[in-house]
Amino acid sequence: MKEINYSQHLILRLKLREIPYYLPREIYQTSKEHYFDKETLKRVATKEVKFKGKLREIAVIYEETNEQINLITIHPLKTYQKISRIKSGRWQKVL
Repeated sequence: MKEINYSQHLILRLKLREIPYYLPREIYQTSKEHYFDKETLKRVATKEVKFKGKLREIAVIYEETNEQINLITIHPLKTYQKISRIKSGRWQKVL
């Protein structure tokens, strides 16, 4: 099992957005939807989770090497964002 690390940026975003500390790891590990973002050259895991009393689609941006996974940032997706990025070809499905 690869080591999972949180970036300082991710830790800051968790505090600012009042997102539970465990959530990025959980989204990465349990998401059935992983994409490669051709614009940022990063990977994206998305999952619908309960957040602030509502079901919201959340994206976790990460990099993966042979030894570890670095979770970079997290943010809720607007309804159209995921669909738009997939249709435009910016996000390509992996796994």
